Amino acid sequence: MQTIVIGHRNPDMDSICSAIGYARLKQLGGNPGAIAARAGDTNERIEYVLNKFGVEAPVFIPDLSPRVCDVMERNVISVRRDSSAYDAIHLIERERLRGLPVIDEENRCLGLLSAYRVCQRLFPAREDAGEARLIEASLPNMVETFGGKVVAGKLDRQMRRYLLVVAAMRAESFSKRLGKYKPEELILFVGDREDVQRLAIDAGVKAIVVTGGLEIGPEIRQEANNAGVTVIGSVHDTATSVLLARGAVRVESLISAELCTFTPDTLLDEAREKASSSQHFVFPIVDEKGMLVGILSKSDFLKPIPRELILVDHNELSQAVHGAEKVRIVEILDHHRIGGMMSESPILFWNNPVGSTSTIVALCYRQAGIPIPRPIAGLLLAGVISDTLNLTSPTATATDREIVEHLCKVAGVAAIELAAEIFAVGSPLLTMTPEQTVQADSKEYEHDRGRFVVAQIEELSFSHLAEKQAALIEALKQHVRAQGLLFMALLVTDINTQNSLLLAYGAESFLREIDFPQREPNVWELEGIVSRKKQLLPYLLRCVERMR
Repeated sequence: MQTIVIGHRNPDMDSICSAIGYARLKQLGGNPGAIAARAGDTNERIEYVLNKFGVEAPVFIPDLSPRVCDVMERNVISVRRDSSAYDAIHLIERERLRGLPVIDEENRCLGLLSAYRVCQRLFPAREDAGEARLIEASLPNMVETFGGKVVAGKLDRQMRRYLLVVAAMRAESFSKRLGKYKPEELILFVGDREDVQRLAIDAGVKAIVVTGGLEIGPEIRQEANNAGVTVIGSVHDTATSVLLARGAVRVESLISAELCTFTPDTLLDEAREKASSSQHFVFPIVDEKGMLVGILSKSDFLKPIPRELILVDHNELSQAVHGAEKVRIVEILDHHRIGGMMSESPILFWNNPVGSTSTIVALCYRQAGIPIPRPIAGLLLAGVISDTLNLTSPTATATDREIVEHLCKVAGVAAIELAAEIFAVGSPLLTMTPEQTVQADSKEYEHDRGRFVVAQIEELSFSHLAEKQAALIEALKQHVRAQGLLFMALLVTDINTQNSLLLAYGAESFLREIDFPQREPNVWELEGIVSRKKQLLPYLLRCVERMR
């Protein structure tokens, strides 16, 4: 079972660092399947912190929707296209298979072979019974199916079309019958009737199968060798020998003409829909080159997904990685408002009104009695510093301050120095496009009156905002229209002055309710406002409630 620890879709420093820290705690606590993941891109500040403490970025997982690879069988039993139907049908029976993939020499899937198709060929309808004597096979395959032994001539290894004929008549009648066929295509099954055997040799048939384990005289052998006719001995009676010989037909000629395949990345819901309307019971799984990599049966759709989810720094599905609603969520660690999350069974849900989720993760280490590794302490410290603006945000609590002091000792760094390093790196206004800026750390919220999104960036000053402002507002406008939002807002925070500017675009009935000083259209001055969670979001919700 894989346990994925992941933050929200547009991860900030706290989201990334808390995911790494909690995944490491799970590993140290005895869960080797725990991994840290991210649903979005990192930024320069996050990469700086990761490099500083020598930790790799979480694995990028943009979508957790269950896929075919989650439930398919990887150890596939298959047959080569030049295999005999005899071998294939016994493999199907022995392994209790509903379908057997047929592959070529390079493991490309050519189709499916079913017991039904084999039986249909070996036991055709009465009106088509004559066709049952025609098979395309090689002599070696045919001899192998009935356990024969070559006593004269050589085995032609080429795949050819043969007609199986039984000499169950007088020599005179058989002689007349021989004239109706091409002798080079005939495989004759006969007992110890040397008169018939000589007629067949003289006619130049491809091979003679002497059945019943009966003796083949030296003169017949010599005559056959001289004429280039292969003579084979079979221990079985004639009826059994012919029945088994028919099983030498290549499976390539028996595969289903209609083939429904999936790739490992096919969404499970999509595969389920197609499979439900298919007459097949099994489906080959192929890669982009057509190589067989797995097999899926309809019963596999009932398998549980071998993955569980731990959400950090959020608790609303609207902010979660795509597909989160289709995976079992087992834990949530967050410090934001509680949204409309539902669960099928009780889960661990730690919602603590502290300044960052990294603080909660540090508390989890303490609760588990597991020392925080030094690199993880550095990351958690960065998470707290970033989310609380180095404890100057009104969201910072006494618990955050106590945790920061502890993390500084473990990591061997000073909080004020690490804060200066973090905020000096990568101004979002200078390093990102307007579209990236309004999405980098954005969160979506649900309200009865509509969905809205609030993003935030931190800058050392507002000096670069003027030149980017028009483009930022246009980016907000495009997102509102494309996603059908009530509004979208961007909080630009000056970490030195502890003031912010709010850029917003959306319904006029909402914008009219913003009563902060308006600098210019779509821009408001928010003195003393630095926290999206504790200060801005409650205010915006009140504005939505006042809408007319």
